[in-house]
Amino acid sequence: MIELRPFDSLGGANHGWLNAKHHFSFANYYDPKRMSWGNLRVWNDDEIAAGSGFPPHPHADMEIITYVREGAITHEDSLGNKGRTVAGDVQVMSAGTGIRHAEYNAEPDLTRIFQIWIEPTRRGEKPAWGAKPFPKGDRAGQFVVLASGFDDDVSEAGGGALPIRTDARVVAATLRAGETATYALGTTRRGYLVPAVGAIEVNGVRANARDGLAITGEDTITVTAVNDSEIVLVDAA
Repeated sequence: MIELRPFDSLGGANHGWLNAKHHFSFANYYDPKRMSWGNLRVWNDDEIAAGSGFPPHPHADMEIITYVREGAITHEDSLGNKGRTVAGDVQVMSAGTGIRHAEYNAEPDLTRIFQIWIEPTRRGEKPAWGAKPFPKGDRAGQFVVLASGFDDDVSEAGGGALPIRTDARVVAATLRAGETATYALGTTRRGYLVPAVGAIEVNGVRANARDGLAITGEDTITVTAVNDSEIVLVDAA
């Protein structure tokens, strides 16, 4: 089963410096039918104005994955980590027993990100942060694992995905118009797929840029690009 969640149906708020859309209940947006999708708790589509951002604030017991769509995001945290993650790349923060962090758009132009929160399977561990480039050319025509709770994905032989402490994967693909890519989800898993760019068809269901597709009971996901597309998928427990 695939449920289309059009971008225009998402909750959200425009704070001036931040224009946020929420695929799931978040902050002042509440929808009892969109609380989570398996262990996937948050998928925010954020546009952050130049020279602004989120001041220091705390998190605990959450895996927070930031996928940069345009521009760049600059991170600082209470562990002393600092980093700038640019478009197409990914950062992961395992909040663990507790961490404070800030995220800013230090660029001269708008930054657009997907921020994804997944409930951890392992709790009570020390917080951690990491980032990694994932060149779009490496995922041309195929899904590549960006972050994963499975050791085989994190190993160099598995492509060196960023580690997360949960039974989930975050994968991405870039497709030219007419190209098709498949992903073996499994009927017991839940998928949530969003095209960052472009229009696609997923097992015959069409989605436009920034729409959400909530997927369950599908052994294999077949994605066909209607036009040039960039796709992000969470494979959740």
